[in-house]
Amino acid sequence: MRILRENLTAYAFLLPAIILIFLFGIFPVAFAFFVSLHRWRRFPDEYIGLANYVRALDDLTYVLFFWLALGAFAFALLQVRKLWLSRERGKGLSYLVPGLANGGAIFLFVNWLTILLPLILDIPNRIRGQERVQGLFISELFVSLRVPEATEAGNLFLLGAVAAALISFVWWRVVKGDEPGHLLSLATIAATFAIAGALTMQLTVTEIQLAVEAARESGEALPIWSQIILISLGALALAGAYLLWQRAVRQDGNRSFAIQALIALLLIGGGYLLIAEIPRALTNADPNVWQGLNVTAMFAIGTVPFQLGIGLLAAYLLFQNVKGKSFFRIVYFLPYIMPFVATAIVFNILFSHRPTSPANHLLNLFALPAQKWLLEPTGIIKLIFGAQVPDFLVGPGLALVVIMIYTTWTYIGYDAVVFLAGLGSIPGELYEAARIDGASEWGLFRHITLPLLSPTTFFLTLIAIIGTFRAFTQIWIMRNPANQTAVDTLGVNIFETVRATDPNMGYGSAMSFVLFGVILLLTLFQNRFMGSRVNYG
Repeated sequence: MRILRENLTAYAFLLPAIILIFLFGIFPVAFAFFVSLHRWRRFPDEYIGLANYVRALDDLTYVLFFWLALGAFAFALLQVRKLWLSRERGKGLSYLVPGLANGGAIFLFVNWLTILLPLILDIPNRIRGQERVQGLFISELFVSLRVPEATEAGNLFLLGAVAAALISFVWWRVVKGDEPGHLLSLATIAATFAIAGALTMQLTVTEIQLAVEAARESGEALPIWSQIILISLGALALAGAYLLWQRAVRQDGNRSFAIQALIALLLIGGGYLLIAEIPRALTNADPNVWQGLNVTAMFAIGTVPFQLGIGLLAAYLLFQNVKGKSFFRIVYFLPYIMPFVATAIVFNILFSHRPTSPANHLLNLFALPAQKWLLEPTGIIKLIFGAQVPDFLVGPGLALVVIMIYTTWTYIGYDAVVFLAGLGSIPGELYEAARIDGASEWGLFRHITLPLLSPTTFFLTLIAIIGTFRAFTQIWIMRNPANQTAVDTLGVNIFETVRATDPNMGYGSAMSFVLFGVILLLTLFQNRFMGSRVNYG
C-alpha cells in the first residue's frame, strides 16, 4: 500500500504537467488529424476519409498509411518484447490484460471526443440568427452533450475507464511483479499502438477498396496494391543493402567484403527499380504541394550549410584573442534578435528592383546588368546560362536567393554564439599537447576542434533543418505577386489554404501532416546517420 500511495502521490504532482502536455501538445495534433479526415470549411462537414491526403499525394497516400499502420504494430511488438525481457516474464506479459483495458479506455475516450467535438464546434452555426442572450452558448453546449450518440459514447467511455482502473488496481495489488508501474505503462503503450495500428490499417484498406471500386466503375485499373507491394519491397531492399554494406565494411577478409558488397549493390539496383514505382503513384498529386516541397528543399539547401559554415568561422575567429571580440559578438548576434519585419524591410530596400538600389549599384561596379531581385522568379542558373538550361537545373528563383541571403544573415549570429559555447567546452590541454607534437593550426582545427564540436554541429544542423522547413515569417514578408511561385514554401501554401476567402481547413490540415511527415523523416535520418558519428569526447 505504501508503494501504491507513493506512486499515486508522484502522479498527482505530475498531473498538471500531463494535462498541459495533452491540451497544448497531443490534443492539437490529434484534432488536426481529425480535421484532415473531413470536408471542413469554417464549420465541420462530412467525413471523407483519406480524400484530402489523396488529393495531395495521390496513390502514394495508401502506401504511406499502410506502412504507418505496420509501424504502429511494430512499435507495439517492441513494447511486448520489453515485457517479455523483464525479470519476471510471466508477470510482465500478464500486464497485457490491464494494458488492453487501458488501451480500450483510451480508444473509447477518443471515440467520444470525435463525436462530441463536431457538435460543439457547430454551435456558432446552430445559433446563427437567434437572439444573443446570456447563457445561450452554455445551453447549446449541454444540448450537444445530451445528443444520443454523444451520450452513448460518453457512457461507454466512463464504463471503460472505471473497468480499466479496477483491472489495473487488481493487477497492481495481486500480480505485482518487478516495477509494476513500468510494466503497466509498457503494456498500455503496446495496447494503444496496436489499436491505433488496427484502426489505421482498417481505414487504409477501406479507402483502397473504395478507390479501386470507383476506378473499376469508370472503366479504369487502379494498381494500388501492386504499388504498395513494389514500393515496400524496394524500400526493404534499400534498407537491406544499407545493413549489408555496414556489415561488409567491418569484414577483415577481402573475399567476404567483395561478396557482401556485390550483394548490397544488387539490392540497391533492385530497390531502385522497385522504388521507381513512386512517380506513377504521384501522377495526379497536387502540383502545389510538390512545388512547395521543392521550394522548401531548395531553401533549406541554400541556407543551412552557409549559415552553419559562416557561423562556425565567425565563432572560431571570435574565440581567438582579438581586440573588441565582445563587441563583435554583440554585432553578430543583433540580426537574430531584431524583428523580422524591420530587417526584412531593410533587405527589400537593399535588393530593390530599381536601378538605384544598393544591390544593383554593386552589380554595376562589375559591369553586370541590373536585376529585378525580389520581383524575379526565374531560376538563378537559368539567369546565368540562358534558356539552354534544362528545366530541372534552373535552380532557385532569384527572389528565393535573396530570402536565403536574408535568412543566412539572420541566423549566423545565433549559430556563432552556440558554436562559441561548444568551443569553450573543449579542454585547452588538448591544443597544448598537439602543438608540442608539432600540429599546425589546420591540424588542430581538423583533428581536435571539428570532432569535439560534433555534438554542437549536430544540434545546430537539426534545429536549422527543422527551422527552414517550417520557415514562414520572412518568406511571407518578402513575397509579392511577382515572385509567389518561386518563393512559396509548403508552409506558405498551407497558410494560404486555410486563410482563403473560402478556407479549406481539412485540406490544410492534411498538407500540414505531409510537412510534419517530411520533417519527422529528416529528423530520424539525421539521428540515425549523423547521431552515430557524434563524438562526445
